[in-house]
Amino acid sequence: MNGQNEQLWKNILGSIETEVSRGNFLTLFKNTALISFEDDIATIAAPSTMIINLIQKRFLTLIKGIFDKQTGRDIDILFVTKTLPLTTELGKEKDAPLFATAPEIKPKFIGHLPRVRPDFTFENMAVSSSNQLAFISAQTVSKNIGQTYNPLFIYGPVGVGKTHLMQAIANEVYVKDPARKIIYITSEEFTNEVVEAIRSNQTHQMKKRFRSAVLLIIDDVQFIAGKDKVQEELFHTFNILIDNGAQIVLSSDRPPQEIKKLEKRLSSRFLGGLTVDIEAPDFELKTAILLIKAKKYGVELPIEAAKVIAESVEDTRSLEGALLRIITQAASIQQDISKELAIKALTNQKQEEVTHFHPDDIIQKTCTFYDIKTTQIKGPKRDASLVKARQVAMYLLKKELGLTYVEIGNMLGGRDHTTIMHGVEKMEDLVETKAKISEDIMGITKIIRE
Repeated sequence: MNGQNEQLWKNILGSIETEVSRGNFLTLFKNTALISFEDDIATIAAPSTMIINLIQKRFLTLIKGIFDKQTGRDIDILFVTKTLPLTTELGKEKDAPLFATAPEIKPKFIGHLPRVRPDFTFENMAVSSSNQLAFISAQTVSKNIGQTYNPLFIYGPVGVGKTHLMQAIANEVYVKDPARKIIYITSEEFTNEVVEAIRSNQTHQMKKRFRSAVLLIIDDVQFIAGKDKVQEELFHTFNILIDNGAQIVLSSDRPPQEIKKLEKRLSSRFLGGLTVDIEAPDFELKTAILLIKAKKYGVELPIEAAKVIAESVEDTRSLEGALLRIITQAASIQQDISKELAIKALTNQKQEEVTHFHPDDIIQKTCTFYDIKTTQIKGPKRDASLVKARQVAMYLLKKELGLTYVEIGNMLGGRDHTTIMHGVEKMEDLVETKAKISEDIMGITKIIRE
């Protein structure tokens, strides 16, 4: 790229930056270049065909309009794929966030925060148009604790990366200053702590614990709805933390105003900062996620094979399972992963997933596995062993038969759909992190299919 083209493109990018969001500019335009401009044809380089597709789909008219205005000519624009360094404000080269070479996932520090995965970092998260605003907002919060976007409220459906983003904030703050008090907790755990403090007459200690935090992160905050004492405690804790300059980050499956039985004063507080949503991942993001996860397992995943998986798997949390299946199959026949192998493995999986059993089979086999009665799993008791079996049954009814939360609730004693949703999400998390639960579910699934 000659100096004249470089200056022209710099001017054009300056105009584009004023017309698009900061997230779109950093993700799509920052790593582009004008590599030639001849005969009224401008050739622009971008790091991948997927980024080119995104730019052409959403911003081609804008680019052409600015280009024509800058040059005073009617320009035709061509795009080519070429990897170029992304230059930060400090002049240091850095990979673009989407479809950059997947980093080797290593903890940045020795030890980690309780309940926070050290591999959940900003560097290890793929970014596209579906989550880029939330990503940029989370990064901003991590660098300016208590100063911008307070609270930061992130919402979206299951499996879109809300927990990853929030734990990335915690990790970023922790690595800079491990002495800072950071609390990451689910709403269920927060509820249990409040209830236990009231029961044991230790509310003072509980309040001191939460109200002395520099960063408080509460996951799945929708589950405090309808719990008056819990909401009251969170309201007062919220106010004190904000007054102290502490940062609050919350997540939910819906925006604050749509959480039923949430006190208006809390809803108002939640809306007092920045509320951002994460949409279901698009094809490009799912492909990027697969490339990153393959790197984590030390496997070379061709992009064509990643595309096949991304097209075939709708649920983000199922991506890793599909990838592991393909890795295992490739290893078993001592072949490299290819597009053809991926197609064959996914086709076989779909054939195996055809089910011919009744929901009662899942409930009965789960009860047999855990040596309990069906009346117990459907009953009101909340002993730890019963809760575990009940949530495993919820997970299997959803995963194996695709039943709705309401249908599952009716089959398990008329439980509310929010209880079922929470149980399924909890099992999805445990399946990824707890080998024992994964073994239990695999064992029950095997029994069901026999």
